[in-house]
Amino acid sequence: MFSVESYKGTREENYQLLIKQLSALLEGETNSIANLSNASALLNQFLERTNWVGFYLMEEGELVLGPFQGLPACVRIPLGKGVCGTAAKQLVTVRVEDVQQFPGHIACDAASLSEIVIPLIKDGKLLGVLDIDSPEKNRFDELDQKYLEQFSEVLVSFL
Repeated sequence: MFSVESYKGTREENYQLLIKQLSALLEGETNSIANLSNASALLNQFLERTNWVGFYLMEEGELVLGPFQGLPACVRIPLGKGVCGTAAKQLVTVRVEDVQQFPGHIACDAASLSEIVIPLIKDGKLLGVLDIDSPEKNRFDELDQKYLEQFSEVLVSFL
C-alpha cells in the first residue's frame, strides 16, 4: 500500500503524497500510540539518509520516549535540554545542521550529525515532539521543515 516506489515525483510532490498517505493510514483510528507508531514507520520508510525517526511525549513536565524507528534512544529529556527539549520549551521547530555545534546536544546515537525537531501542539498544549536524526550534516532544509510541519499538523489532528 505504501511503497517507496510510490514516490517518483518532485520532492514537494512526494511530501504531498506522504501527507495524503498519513491521513489514509490514520483515518478512523483513535489510539494515539498506534497512530504515532504508524506515523514513525511511514516517515522512516519515506525519508532517506536518516537513522532515527520518532516521538517524545510530554509526561509530568518532561519528554518521554514514544514510538520510534531506529536504535534504542534516551528515555527522558528535560524541557530546554538538547534539541528536543529546546524545541519543546520554545514551541518552535529546531533544525540543526551540525549537532556537534548545538550547545547541550544530547547524543543518544553518536552517528547522528544533523537533526530536526517539530513540536506537536494541539489546542495550545504541547503533546510532544517529532524528532528526526540523520548521519549526514545539513540533511534537513526549508522544504523538509515545511512539509514535516504539515505532516505533524495532520498527525496531531488524529491524536
